[in-house]
Amino acid sequence: MNRIGEKLVIATHNEGKLREIRALMEPLGIACVGAAELGLPDPEETGVTFVDNAELKARQAADLSGLPALADDSGLSVDALQGDPGIRSARWAEDADGNRDFNRAMKKVWDAVEARGEDAGHDAHFVCALSLAWPDGRVESFEGKVHGTLTWPPRGDKGFGYDPMFIARGMDRTFAEIDPDQKHAISHRADAFDKLVTWLKS
Repeated sequence: MNRIGEKLVIATHNEGKLREIRALMEPLGIACVGAAELGLPDPEETGVTFVDNAELKARQAADLSGLPALADDSGLSVDALQGDPGIRSARWAEDADGNRDFNRAMKKVWDAVEARGEDAGHDAHFVCALSLAWPDGRVESFEGKVHGTLTWPPRGDKGFGYDPMFIARGMDRTFAEIDPDQKHAISHRADAFDKLVTWLKS
């Protein structure tokens, strides 16, 4: 685990993501500090893939903090929408002033799927790219996925983002209805973390 050290910057201002990442990292004996706590800005996400954006965020946080930094870029990919909202998942929730409302985003996704007709299907998957960057410019990236289906209306209040409309394959409750520990065990973020931890131990 000494590839990271004792302290790691989590390069996100999203409190939901910060809670999930902290819960996954701290059992490894690594103290996590959020970007907001250090006053680090959110960079403009100009990448064309989840890995691009995760690396961009991790590199900036490592450069500015002088500490190793871990960034996540994740989103919902819907088959009927040719992968949208994808890397624009958060942007689908924004209004003209940049304020985010995921209830509006979920309705936008559902309406777009329904507009494709009865044969479009509701298959979807969450993607998570994790990038670990060091101040010296090194970076390692890992990608995880979880497959499932969309449901309407949204259900549950334990998740965030698109969790209330997503049911993982083999389950009958949404990500926002299940216990967070159960979600952590099967989510796209958990899949990416498994790959990260395997690399750390190698």
